Amino acid sequence: MSDSKGLNPGVIVLVVVVGLILTFLVGNYALYIYAQKNLPHKKKKPVSKKKMKRERLKQGVSAPGE
Repeated sequence: MSDSKGLNPGVIVLVVVVGLILTFLVGNYALYIYAQKNLPHKKKKPVSKKKMKRERLKQGVSAPGE
């Protein structure tokens, strides 16, 4: 690395470390938002649409073959 315009290696190391920490925090934040969007969805409706149809068929007219 060439010291252009008085950039000492300490400053470069500092910038790299701060950059890594920022990337880590932004990544964590993105994962957190992704989890918030997707995980509670599964908890809200554990019964699939196929199971709902099957339950309705059992309650009403039984499906052919039963």
